[in-house]
Amino acid sequence: MRTEGIDAVFLETHNWGKQARFLQELGFEVEFETGHNSGRFRNGDGPSVFVAEVPPTQDPRTLLVLKVADTQNRPGRDVEIVTEFEQTHYGTQEMTVRDPDGRQWNLQAPGKE
Repeated sequence: MRTEGIDAVFLETHNWGKQARFLQELGFEVEFETGHNSGRFRNGDGPSVFVAEVPPTQDPRTLLVLKVADTQNRPGRDVEIVTEFEQTHYGTQEMTVRDPDGRQWNLQAPGKE
């Protein structure tokens, strides 16, 4: 499998407002807000940072999202697949894999037309 680099960082938080202000203080600009305590930020030409608020009872996660050209681009046998490619509500297809230390990574391909 060949990826095309880091497309985004997915960041969960317990406080959307504080996290948004923190990122803005670091030079990130809001690309859009969803209206339900989440949104995407960008700083220059680098990967976007998507922030979503989760309940205090849930541990916040950080996921790297790697870009792939299409869903036919499959990982080899040394990569544990957690979830197969699935269409998302935001227009992409995503697969989750696990690295040797147990961290999860998202692979993101263009959505179905």
